[in-house]
Order: sequence, then C-alpha cells, then structure tokens
Amino acid sequence: MGMISETGFGWLTPVLSYLMACVGGALGLRATLRAVHAPDRHSRRNWLISAAIAIGTGIWTMHFVAMLGFAVVGTQVRYNVPLTLLSLIVAIVVVGVGVFVVAHGDGKPSALLGGGLATGFGVAAMHYIGMSAVHIDGVIHYADWEVGASVVIATVAATAALWASLTIHNPLASLGASLVMGIAVSAMHYTGMAAVRVLVDPGAPPPSGATAMDFIFPLTVGLGSYLFLTAAYVGLSDTGRSAQLGAPASPDASAAAPAPAAAPAARRPLAEEPTR
Repeated sequence: MGMISETGFGWLTPVLSYLMACVGGALGLRATLRAVHAPDRHSRRNWLISAAIAIGTGIWTMHFVAMLGFAVVGTQVRYNVPLTLLSLIVAIVVVGVGVFVVAHGDGKPSALLGGGLATGFGVAAMHYIGMSAVHIDGVIHYADWEVGASVVIATVAATAALWASLTIHNPLASLGASLVMGIAVSAMHYTGMAAVRVLVDPGAPPPSGATAMDFIFPLTVGLGSYLFLTAAYVGLSDTGRSAQLGAPASPDASAAAPAPAAAPAARRPLAEEPTR
C-alpha cells in the first residue's frame, strides 16, 4: 500500500477548497433567489442557469483545489485532461437538473427529493470521474463503505442546498447556509478520499497526463476568480424585490378608496326657435 497525503501544501488546500465551496454555494443561493423574484420566464431561466453554474463550479473547484494537496509516496501524480473536464461538465449539468426540478416543482417534497437525489448522485459521479482521471505508478481502488458514505453525504448536502436555495431569503441566513454547504461538500470530498487505497508499482512506466500545476492549478484559479467576481456582482445587484418598491404600498387600499364624484354634465342650452 502506498502512503497517501491530502495536505501536500499544509492546511492551505483544505482551507482554500472549503472557501471555494462556500463561495459557490452562496452564489448559487443568491442566484436562485433572483430566479424566484424574476419578472419573467426568460429571466428566471437565466438565473437558474447561473445558480447551476455557480454551485457546480464551486463543488468542482473545491474538489480539485483539494486535489492540489494530494500526493502518493513513491510515485508521481498525473491527470487525464478530458476526464477532468468531463467531471466539470457533469457537476454543472447535474446541479442544473436538480435546480430546475426543484424550482419548477412548486415546493413539493417529491420534487425536492427527486432533485436532491439526482444532484447528489451527480456530485458523487463528478468526484469519482475526477478521481478516475488520476494516474499514478500503480493501481487505485476504493473501500466500499467509505464510497457509500460519501454518496449519502453528497445526496443529503445536495438536498439541503436545494431546499435552502428556495426557502432562505435573508442575506445573513444565506451566508450561514453557504458555510454549512461548504462543510457538507468538503465532508463528501474527504470521505471519498478516505476510501482511496493505492498499490504502488515501482517498476511501472511513468504515468501519463498533465501535472496539477500545469493544468488544474490554472483552471481552478480561473474558475475561482469567476466565482468571486460573479459573487460580488450578484451580491451588489438588485434582489428583484426592490422592483416592487415603486408599486403602491397598499394596492387594495387604493382600489377601495371611493372614486371622485363625476362632475355633473353641463346642460346644453336650448336652441331658440327661429321667428317667422
């Protein structure tokens, strides 16, 4: 068995990956709130897509920022580029499915459960697709019960995130929910990583693929910058409620107010008969 380390850069990667998950979750919550108050179907769809991209990108970025600290004694670690990109696409698509199912489910528990299950299994699939992109001098396999636990955590975290995105509107509550989401996503990742077992083969040829610094680091920095900048934009943009501030404060009262009495019609003077 090869010795595995998750903290190749100390506590930098766990802390930074947690922040990425929190930023993605917070951005997704706020974007979903914009969708709830969107004035039309087109705007609502765009905000839901933004929420899916934010949450999916945040989860993926969390995973691969954490993987920057992944190291195995006695072998180099390389990454398959197409599989790594596929894991990003899977993360965004499955979160999008979950967000749209819940948003169009009118708050039904069945819609929340279906969206949570789809998103949870999709997030777990993203994790293990990303892990299948890892190449070493040897073989990677997994312990069954840790894999099962990571899937359960992913499903519960995804369901809680979808529920929070539709029910929590207060900014401070959304911040708290994003912190909890970051803990849940990080717990899913590190539980999945606890399932990893490595058998190093010193006589194997060097692994093929890109190094973390050559490929994953620039990509995660780019996506992380996107999350922070978009989060700033969404945080400073209108929630959609202020559009209602220009409306009458109590439309019912104005409707109930008596209408002003109509002015009496002016009497038309009688035409004088012509004298003969």
